[in-house]
Amino acid sequence: MDKGMCKMTVLFEGRFWIGVIERIENEKLSVCKVTFGPEPEEYEIYDFILREYYHLKFSPAVAAVENQRSVNPKRMQRNVKSQLEQKGIGSKAQQALKLQQEQLKMERKVKCRERKQAESEQKFKLKQQKRRQKHKGH
Repeated sequence: MDKGMCKMTVLFEGRFWIGVIERIENEKLSVCKVTFGPEPEEYEIYDFILREYYHLKFSPAVAAVENQRSVNPKRMQRNVKSQLEQKGIGSKAQQALKLQQEQLKMERKVKCRERKQAESEQKFKLKQQKRRQKHKGH
């Protein structure tokens, strides 16, 4: 049986409000970072999740440990209250975000390298064409 859990943390970072969405599926953690402009209201966050969740780009999955035991409802309430008071995001989530950032960086480097190579080939072809034009008819 597949189990999944999703958790979103909204916090203020620098000049913007960001949301960190942590998704655990099949004991694998993947994370996505979303930047909001001004402070989002609760209904705006809910609407965002309903509309955009399936379009989000999550980081590559990393191993996560999930507790399987049942929890007393009162203890669960205390845990939820302490998580709401907590600032920041978990270290596993930070590692997953860093992994995603590095992956995007590598993709950008590859695209940039390909673009530069195509430009240099185009310049070379143009230069060759000009050389041939000079030698024609003289």
